[in-house]
Amino acid sequence: MAGKFELYQDKSEHWRFRLKAGNGEIIAVGEAYNSKASAQNGIDSVKRNAAEAEVVVVDS
Repeated sequence: MAGKFELYQDKSEHWRFRLKAGNGEIIAVGEAYNSKASAQNGIDSVKRNAAEAEVVVVDS
């Protein structure tokens, strides 16, 4: 089963998205957006950029 993006309004009426794996586990969460269109642009950005994103190990 493929993953999916969920687009929703939080309690403060900001738009947010989360990416869920096929098993329903949340694997990514977007920031709060003032408009639905901005949140959708955030989803589009993740779709465009994630596939080729570099993995960087950061020492803590």
